[in-house]
Amino acid sequence: MTEPDGVRLQKVLAAAGVASRRAAENLIARGRVEVDGEVVRTQGLRVDPRTAVIRVDGVRIPPPREHRYLALNKPPGVLSAMSDPHGRPTVVDYLPEGERLFHVGRLDADTEGLLLLTNDGDMAQRLMHPSFEVIKTYLADVDGVLTDATVKKLRMGIDLDDGPITPDAVKIVQRSGGHTLVQVRLHSGRNRIVRRMFDAVGHPVRRLSRLSIGPVALGDLRSGHTRDLTDSELGALLDLVQDEQPH
Repeated sequence: MTEPDGVRLQKVLAAAGVASRRAAENLIARGRVEVDGEVVRTQGLRVDPRTAVIRVDGVRIPPPREHRYLALNKPPGVLSAMSDPHGRPTVVDYLPEGERLFHVGRLDADTEGLLLLTNDGDMAQRLMHPSFEVIKTYLADVDGVLTDATVKKLRMGIDLDDGPITPDAVKIVQRSGGHTLVQVRLHSGRNRIVRRMFDAVGHPVRRLSRLSIGPVALGDLRSGHTRDLTDSELGALLDLVQDEQPH
């Protein structure tokens, strides 16, 4: 758990913006800090901040950032690709100047909303791996008024050409004017899965937006804009894909 040439724990907490060094010492003394699953009460413990799993009140503190992690609100009509031979807009057009990042998974061109971008290949690979079952939330505007019976059918699972799909949650947000707003949560990353689900029950999607990926929410991020992930978001993502073995 410790490294002879490591960094004092209170300094790591201060550098992460958790608290001043003095306040960090108080957190340690009160047993609110864990390192690698063990509560630490000893002042001056040295750790390797790159590898130690540090938590304060159960919330993981991510290691110093060696990579970039961005959230993008992808506009409709933009390809989840690094380039396009036909000159269509891609996510690269929305990256900060000089950044060389790649997208984690994809959204089809017509779908808008949250897309993660990073240069951390290992993290990206794990986030995309279906075995980790990262939950994604979508808001779909579909044709027609969904009946309770159709919602129940969706919740129980739909058979598609490439196999059955059972969403984790389906919630009606609004029914009005011949269309329905539906929130869908699911962990599948299959191609155009939300659109195909609603096609299968006779309610084609008019507009689709991804609202969240695991602990990262789109929030009020404007279309076409990016932001850095917060420490709490990054720490929670690490918990999802680095501490557990795939399911």
